Amino acid sequence: MSNVYVSHNTIISSLGFSSKAVVSNIKNEVSGLKKLHDKELFQEPFYTSIINKEILETSFSKLNAKHDYTVLEKMMIVSLQDTINAANLNLDEKVGIIISTTKGNIDVLDNANPFPEERAYLSSLGKAITSHFNFKNDAVVLSNACVSGVLAITAAKKYITLGLYDHVFVVGGDLVSKFVLSGFNSFQAMSLSPCRPYDTNRNGINLGEVVASALVTKSKDHLCKEAVEILGDSTKNDANHISGPSRTGEGLFRSVQAALNDAEISNTDIDFISAHGTATPFNDEMEAIAFNRLELQQTPLHSLKGYFGHSLGASALVETIVGMHSLHQNTLFTSLGFNVQGTSKPLNIITKTKEKNLRIFLKTASGFGGCNTAAVFKKVN
Repeated sequence: MSNVYVSHNTIISSLGFSSKAVVSNIKNEVSGLKKLHDKELFQEPFYTSIINKEILETSFSKLNAKHDYTVLEKMMIVSLQDTINAANLNLDEKVGIIISTTKGNIDVLDNANPFPEERAYLSSLGKAITSHFNFKNDAVVLSNACVSGVLAITAAKKYITLGLYDHVFVVGGDLVSKFVLSGFNSFQAMSLSPCRPYDTNRNGINLGEVVASALVTKSKDHLCKEAVEILGDSTKNDANHISGPSRTGEGLFRSVQAALNDAEISNTDIDFISAHGTATPFNDEMEAIAFNRLELQQTPLHSLKGYFGHSLGASALVETIVGMHSLHQNTLFTSLGFNVQGTSKPLNIITKTKEKNLRIFLKTASGFGGCNTAAVFKKVN
């Protein structure tokens, strides 16, 4: 079986329009979360991270697109264009594309939006992206709640392992929209202050807007300096509740356990964990229990939600990319918002950015419907 890698990548967020810019801000512990008062989106002021639309329009105009595209499509195209350029690949029959999103073009359902309602279909999003770049294969649109971003990477790995593709581009993103904000507010899950993952004073999530893209490949000729090998992965469902995780962390426990077995490594080989860490009481508690069951309570751990908020279909993808840069720079990044342990089981939360020799990290994600995904990544020497 050939090795599969995650390579060239581009992050677009409130922290910058390149992975380099975004990671530099994270390294300097700069948050992209800002207080926003927009009654068209939400009735109260709230904290969020929003992509700068003026910069987006300027970047998109340089591509000389021949058709009209939605805001989300423009974000994805700008990110993916940079990644495709860096990869320097011909988009032939052996190149696939996976799109990771939870709500896609949900904003076209707003009365003031100029696009037809049919543009909200996920298949329409896939067609828009593939036709712009002239991919030879149809897009696989993966929408499995908040694990979608890392699940897209593991799905790409499986396509390559099966011999269907040699390379797969993955792009993920979601908008901060009226629909999404009202939905999370109905769950009483939103925090009106900056989120505090794992902290005793945490009281909910911030929603964020991020788009990220990456190349998954079997070719060592197409690796960037921060490339990683996908050692193992697993997805499990705890079948507990449509919007609440198992209180024992069963799904996460089993997915990490299976990913470690797939990677043929032990828990002591993990140098740090890039966790889901939404700052909701149930999620953070469930993760703490699961990681203790796995004897990973001493492993350095962070959540990146304090930088971006929760970016839904992009979250686990952008967090994987940041993890890649963390390995390359041999640097552990701070978990912003954490002060005092607020879970019943101990965790080794990273409270200060610091240098450390790193080789392997674990990425986890959990989402509505009981889904849990874990993936193990190793630095490419």
